[in-house]
Amino acid sequence: MMRYGYKASAEQFGPTRLLADSVAAEAAGFDSVFVSDHFQPWMHEGGHSPASIPMLGAIGAHTSRVLLGTSVLTPTFRYHPAVIAQEFATLGVLYPDRVILGVGTGEALNEVTLGATWPDPPERFQRLKEAIALIEELWDHERVTFEGTYYRVTDATVYDRPDVPVPIYIGAAGPAAARLAGRVAGGFITTSGKGMGLYRDTLLPAVAEGEDKAGRPQTAVEKMIEVKVSYHPDPVEARERTRFWAPLALTPEEKTGIHDPREMQARAAELPIERVASRFIVSTDPDEHVDRIAEYVDLGFTHLVFHDPGDDQQAFLERYRRDILPRLRERFG
Repeated sequence: MMRYGYKASAEQFGPTRLLADSVAAEAAGFDSVFVSDHFQPWMHEGGHSPASIPMLGAIGAHTSRVLLGTSVLTPTFRYHPAVIAQEFATLGVLYPDRVILGVGTGEALNEVTLGATWPDPPERFQRLKEAIALIEELWDHERVTFEGTYYRVTDATVYDRPDVPVPIYIGAAGPAAARLAGRVAGGFITTSGKGMGLYRDTLLPAVAEGEDKAGRPQTAVEKMIEVKVSYHPDPVEARERTRFWAPLALTPEEKTGIHDPREMQARAAELPIERVASRFIVSTDPDEHVDRIAEYVDLGFTHLVFHDPGDDQQAFLERYRRDILPRLRERFG
């Protein structure tokens, strides 16, 4: 089954607007709303950073059917994984079968400011594995004592839990996390615009490898991708509106360890617009736009979450309601 979602960008909009746009996304026919989880935005000027968990509670209260999730939250530094287990269990009780916990290994931008020492990728990965294990222990058992390398709890109980546990989706930009998603997760999350070879030759095969090693069917893990799109009738505007998201065009090496949005913004400002826009499907024609989205469906992704860079999200939602979602559903279901 194909799903089409909306990315509620907490780095770009304050809580009131984020809520209004998320409610409008349900009215426009989207199947899910995923909220980014940041303590600080990518861009200092014009940036925002409302907290994702109260946002999910508010969006859930003002909608009736869309799936609600984080894309993605880091349950290893700012948050203790036991607290995340409690908070998402509460969301799962409030909105049964509608909540997804999307997790990842994190970024210095959100953690170092709060005093965390930013470790190398192997430690961040091991922390994520252990955090997921602890969260699932707390959801599956009445009383938990857990002695891990990084996290410990003693006689802990999450008293309010949904009948069906909240699914955990793992965000991955490399094969190790993708394999972990295949082994243990309900879903895998990645982002578009990094070259089709990464998804075709590395990430999706790694998910499949993880599924095989765990004895799970190839359909066990939902394959979700944030598709970055700028669909606008004016070709110049379609390209220019990607500028706010210039930090996304920085390589991991260029942004690793940066914890100050001012420094991130300064580095991103040096990038040419061509490089920034290359992360997005920039187009003016709806059929051509859908053809480019179809490349991700052809690779095997079944949950497409659309991220538009513009300031006027209501106009984007209306264009997608009118021009794009009907074409996608006619073509892919």
